[in-house]
Amino acid sequence: AITMDPLSPPQIESHIRELVNRIAKGIGVFSRAYGEFMEKDRVFDRVRAAAYLAAEGSVEDRKQRAVLETEDARAERDVAEQAYRHADRLLKALELELRAYQSISASVRAAYGVAGRGEA
Repeated sequence: AITMDPLSPPQIESHIRELVNRIAKGIGVFSRAYGEFMEKDRVFDRVRAAAYLAAEGSVEDRKQRAVLETEDARAERDVAEQAYRHADRLLKALELELRAYQSISASVRAAYGVAGRGEA
C-alpha cells in the first residue's frame, strides 16, 4: 500500500542508499543478461547459416528450411533477449525512482531549512 505520510530526511536518505545499491547490483544483472543474449544470438546465427548451407532446393526453399530447422535456437535467443530487455527496463526504472527521491530530498531539505523562520 502506498502511504502519503511525510518522509523525514533520514528515511529519504536511507531509501536513496537502497536505490543506489539496487542499481549497482542491477548493472551486474543487466551485463550478464546482455552477455547471455549476445551468446544466444551468435549461436542462432551459426545454426541458421549451417542449416541454410546444408539445405537443397531454390533459395526460398533453403531459407524456409533453415527457419524450420533453427526454431529451438531462435526461441532460446528470444528468451535471452527478453531477459536482457527486462533487466534494462528495471534498471532504468530504478534510476528514475532515484532521481525522484533526490528531488524529494531537495524539497524536504528546503522545507526543513525554512521551518520556524518568519514566525513572530
